[in-house]
Amino acid sequence: MTASALFADADYQAWLKQIKQRISVVRVGIALAVNRELIRFYWDLGGMIAAKQAESQWGDKVVPQLSHDLQRAFPDLKGLSASNLKYCLRFFLFYGGAANEVVSTPDDRLPSFGQQPVDQIPWGHNILIFTKCGSVEEAGFYIRQTLEQGWSRDVLALQLKSNLFARSGKAITNFSRTLPSPQSDLAQQTLKDPYTFDFMGMTEPFNERDVERQLTQHITQFLLELGKGFAFIGRQYHLEVAGNDYYIDLLFYHVTLKCYVVVELKNRRFIPEYAGKLNFYLSAVDSLLKRDDDQPTIGLLLCRDKNNIEVEFALRDMNKPMGVSEYTLVETLPDNLKGALPTIEEIENDLQQLQQQVGVNGGLKNDEND
Repeated sequence: MTASALFADADYQAWLKQIKQRISVVRVGIALAVNRELIRFYWDLGGMIAAKQAESQWGDKVVPQLSHDLQRAFPDLKGLSASNLKYCLRFFLFYGGAANEVVSTPDDRLPSFGQQPVDQIPWGHNILIFTKCGSVEEAGFYIRQTLEQGWSRDVLALQLKSNLFARSGKAITNFSRTLPSPQSDLAQQTLKDPYTFDFMGMTEPFNERDVERQLTQHITQFLLELGKGFAFIGRQYHLEVAGNDYYIDLLFYHVTLKCYVVVELKNRRFIPEYAGKLNFYLSAVDSLLKRDDDQPTIGLLLCRDKNNIEVEFALRDMNKPMGVSEYTLVETLPDNLKGALPTIEEIENDLQQLQQQVGVNGGLKNDEND
């Protein structure tokens, strides 16, 4: 059989596909194994530096000297710079103080959060986490989320910047009363407060429809902020009830919770009437869209501002599961006002002139050496 005939043979193609899949699996396994060994090495190295600093008078001077000597001995080995050795030390010190709380087994000193040790994520991710987090608990949250949601380093950086840890599960809801366990706990952790839509800029005046349009135009960033599991169904989703037309602002399906999620946007402060309208929409979706194997539809009301006590009262007697959160976005100036405000350069020039005047009239010098 010729090479071209062999290439066209169906059995050969099927066999080739199996080998390619096997190679892909092995490559991933090798990469994970290398990463685990690297993280463990950095952990041990950080511990050795911490121990030597504690028992000697060398202090911080030992790090640049150690880096110099190691790089001379191993010129082809990366990760031995002074800055990275300092990260290794910070890595060990950050988790070391709470090691007994986070280590999964007595034989493994490497920090672990349940079944998710820190050596399952890349070193760059780890650096972001232990340098940006204020506690081991917060770090564990971002490690779990990184593994569960497959965050890249850039996405992790965005979630750290937006303080996702402080926002997750903080929406005011009635889930504990309207949903069975563990569905209620899962749903609660799915919602945030506040939601941060800083990926879009809005110019006053704008209304809910403007916000909806911007969110759907930036659907990738919007879904990232909502979190894993949300599948977008539609905007201004049409429902007909008793011959009347109704339109849901945003409709999603959550593949993990296995339920529809109705999102209503209000570009104003929360008032109790909003909860009643959302309760109506949830009843309509449950009757018209929900399948027998779906869980009860969940509602999320997003407002620009709210009073938590008012929200708790409003949700107290609602029979449908819903939550209320605030949302923030970037507001930009209208074009007709931008030219009326001074630029940065103009402000700096005015300050410089004022400084010169003070130097003359007040006897003060404007010398760079002063």
